[in-house]
Amino acid sequence: MREPPRVTRRRASTRRTGRRDRAPDAPATILVLDVGGSKVKLLATGETTPRKIPSGPTLTPQRMVKAVMAACKDWKYDAVSLGYPGLAGAQGPRSEPGNLGPGWVGFNFAAAFGLPVRILNDAAMHALGSYEGGRMLFLGLGTGLGSALVAQNVIIPLELGELPSRDGGLLGDSLGRSGLKRIGKRAWRKELTRTVERLAAAFTPDYIVLGGGNAKLLKELPPGTRIGNNLAAFRGGFRLWHLPDLPTLSGNSELAVQVPLAEWRVI
Repeated sequence: MREPPRVTRRRASTRRTGRRDRAPDAPATILVLDVGGSKVKLLATGETTPRKIPSGPTLTPQRMVKAVMAACKDWKYDAVSLGYPGLAGAQGPRSEPGNLGPGWVGFNFAAAFGLPVRILNDAAMHALGSYEGGRMLFLGLGTGLGSALVAQNVIIPLELGELPSRDGGLLGDSLGRSGLKRIGKRAWRKELTRTVERLAAAFTPDYIVLGGGNAKLLKELPPGTRIGNNLAAFRGGFRLWHLPDLPTLSGNSELAVQVPLAEWRVI
């Protein structure tokens, strides 16, 4: 009996950032926004150099969208991924960010951009871009303390910054920008090492990734940790469109929710 011909699958090109292994129904080009307390970083599929716009206490979502569209008006993109510095759910932001202006909860990002939008907590988006298998804990060292756990392709956004620190405050304060300024680099590094040891014992990760702008201040890395890549947040933003059960916000505020699959889940 004659055997049927063997079908070979052609692998997608990896020459352009964000195109590798793109899901068949995913947009061809994506604009990724990494929203932070001091700046918003932007990168689109096919581009190689990120752009930035100022952030801070006066940045409202309306101002952000206007500034983003002006900063990348020469880029082409079909959808937007937004890493949000706060709690995010199926309808977008669930809490107002502590370091930005008001109005984020309930804002219609898809209508403002005129494109489909996917939103995830910024630390979870960094973690998604840093993940290399197994059980990984991500700690984002920036304005505050971002955190997420990824285990067997399940992404779990965390709020470890709300845990108490040794000085009676919160970890997000002691390990964030204000804590660094208050106690100095040397004491800050020691506090981070102690915190990493406690979290490693609690979550038993295979490895811990330290990201965020202040990760570069470390002279010696705590055991079991590595520094995250500067482009990890953008990689995570491109990967958002591979997640089958992450809702897509449309311009009319309706949700297009894909049928959940076993490959990835966001919980």
